[in-house]
Amino acid sequence: METVEYAPGRLADVFGDAAQPTVLLWHGMQSDARASVRALAGIIAGRGSSVVAPDWDSQAVDNGRDDLLRSARFAQRGRSPTDGLVVVGWSMGGLAAAGLTINADRFDIRIRHTVCLAGAFMATDPISGDVPARGLPGAGGRSPFTLLHGIADDVVPVSASRDFADELSRHGWPVEVVEINADHASIAGAGYDAVAGRYSAADDAETLVVATDVAARIAEIWG
Repeated sequence: METVEYAPGRLADVFGDAAQPTVLLWHGMQSDARASVRALAGIIAGRGSSVVAPDWDSQAVDNGRDDLLRSARFAQRGRSPTDGLVVVGWSMGGLAAAGLTINADRFDIRIRHTVCLAGAFMATDPISGDVPARGLPGAGGRSPFTLLHGIADDVVPVSASRDFADELSRHGWPVEVVEINADHASIAGAGYDAVAGRYSAADDAETLVVATDVAARIAEIWG
């Protein structure tokens, strides 16, 4: 792992071989929490990807929009125009990933596939400033979505992914919903510290099994 500046004063952890396909991995609503997805990022990279896991600040005036877009442009830098990013987002990061994908043409970001982990699709996404489903009718290119959601998630209900998948399908977007044996934290290889009120990367065997399953599903995208 190498920590770099993706923009002045803004940090990202970069894993794996830069020559491999790139996965952009966004953490959740917690501000500047790239460390919370560090375990998952390492496992994804171990399956043949370059992973960029940036900090972003959901508490900023723009709700993190500038950080998110700059990190996407950083992850895309140096890539062939035909090499689309795989964008993976967790919780609010999954919401943002959906917003970016639906509006990718506006921002000149090429996306190969989007994977949302417990995406909070009922909320306003920081990229478009709207609920993602409302942007679907006028969307341009329709790259595939995979929506992964834990059946034990008590933070974002699994119905959020089911309902968003229905909207995607209705507007011609390829989408798969996969419900797995995970909760809101473990689906991203994380654990929640109730005392600190923060998520952090987990190291227990049970959570790492879940993260390995998630990473395997992401690796399947490359064929």
